[in-house]
Amino acid sequence: MLQLRDYQRAGLDALRAAWEGAAGPPLRDGLIVLPTGAGKALVIAALARETLARDAGARIAIVTHSRELIAQNHRELMGYWPEAPAGIFSAGLGRREAAAAVLVCGIQSVWDKLGAIGPRDLVIVDEAHLIPRAAETRYGRFLAGLRALRPEMRVVGFTATPYRLDSGRLDEGEGRLFERIVHEATVGDLIQRGHLAPLVSKATLTALDVSGVGRRGGDYIPSQLEAAVNQDWITRAAVEEMAEYGRTRRAWLAFCAGLAHATAVRDAVRAAGFSCETVSGETPRRSRDRIVQAFRDGQIRCLTSVGVLATGFNVPEVDLVALLRPTQSTGLYVQQVGRALRRAPGKEDALVLDYAGLVRMHGPIDSVTARTAAAVRGRESEMRAKACPGCGALIALNASTCEACWVEPEAEEETEPKHEAAAEDTLPILSERVTAALRMQAGWHRVRDWYPQAAPGGLDLVLACEPGEERIRLDLEASGYAREKAVRWWRGLGGERDAPASADEALERWHELARPALLRIRPAGRLNAEVALRFADGRVFTETRREDAA
Repeated sequence: MLQLRDYQRAGLDALRAAWEGAAGPPLRDGLIVLPTGAGKALVIAALARETLARDAGARIAIVTHSRELIAQNHRELMGYWPEAPAGIFSAGLGRREAAAAVLVCGIQSVWDKLGAIGPRDLVIVDEAHLIPRAAETRYGRFLAGLRALRPEMRVVGFTATPYRLDSGRLDEGEGRLFERIVHEATVGDLIQRGHLAPLVSKATLTALDVSGVGRRGGDYIPSQLEAAVNQDWITRAAVEEMAEYGRTRRAWLAFCAGLAHATAVRDAVRAAGFSCETVSGETPRRSRDRIVQAFRDGQIRCLTSVGVLATGFNVPEVDLVALLRPTQSTGLYVQQVGRALRRAPGKEDALVLDYAGLVRMHGPIDSVTARTAAAVRGRESEMRAKACPGCGALIALNASTCEACWVEPEAEEETEPKHEAAAEDTLPILSERVTAALRMQAGWHRVRDWYPQAAPGGLDLVLACEPGEERIRLDLEASGYAREKAVRWWRGLGGERDAPASADEALERWHELARPALLRIRPAGRLNAEVALRFADGRVFTETRREDAA
């Protein structure tokens, strides 16, 4: 049987304690917040099993909004608990097993079938942020109807984003369905602990201008938004950048502002030489399943999407997300970026290209909470950003160092004109706290300074790093293996093929060498160490040295 991770276990324990009134009046309706990729389906399965273990006669409904999530939740439940008395009620899946003790169902199929499926002791709502505030909706009528059948019924919501489009929290305000958040796991913590994939960002030269687009219902008016961003020259420029950054990445998702926009982006990606398809609400079900499966199998490099892949889309291999749909919705922003958070074999990180200025508006993804989402409107972000001159990653405007390549950005002349890129109005996708922690976990140390120093028979390269000073000996005047090793170091540092024959010559040719951005030293046997240098362009040079010679 699958085992829960500690943060998953903590969520269920917190829920149980809230039900029992361990820290105040007993709770009836609570929220558990888990980031995309954190295993909500497994926690839901464990909750169902533990509820029935305590009360064999309990009846449970697990409800959500899409057939993909219905199938996923049922599959996870049966994998976790093969003997589960579970069934599915979904018109889209062609199953109506209303008598099941644990019923995994779609809200569109059950909201008016209370006589068939009720009463229920526990209702678990997956993607709870999609519950509208108004009572006269399918969710509102469904939950009110079941509570009329059994007033003591409990409701548990699971979501990565506990707020609605208008940034209203699900546990606050008039018409709230949940009393409070009982447990929240954060993106930053789970990335640092290796449960989610690290995210990186690059400054984009292409920026979408929505200054003239009107707003309605808490977000941009769809027709005006698409007209503003769906312009051929903008699309070609954005896709050119996407293709350049994504050339070595496996699976791209591009979130677009409308069907015509998604089609234009798809055609531009194809023109750039990459396979691409579009998925929208108008895509027939079988075609959509076929396209997503081909994407999952690596037969399609890119999917352009209109409103259908931001939730319930589970392809861990996604390693590039292009944000081409401006939105005032913090929840939509988090859900879109969340598609890249799952880990997959061979996936080191995921790249987020923010053409829409969403990071600037809503903040670094690991810093977004229910509280910060409520404060988005009516204020400018306090943390702005610029592009690192070494690697192009987005760093805060007041930062003196780049946490992506850990080089000192060159000072800009005050008279220099501003860059045309949107980078100056965009934040890093992860906060500095998280990126610094990831750097330390990997064992890399920033090189603050370096200089040459003559030594007997050659040259010492002195690297001033955060933990202290490191020296690399180049025995340029030696012969045999020692000379060969010195030549490898010289070339690895960017020097010309014919290495200097003496320390004096090396000092004269010092300008040939490139300063490393990072240094990492790891054991490589009893007497040897692996010394790795990483440069601003991403190149890494690795060599071994004897520790007694360091």
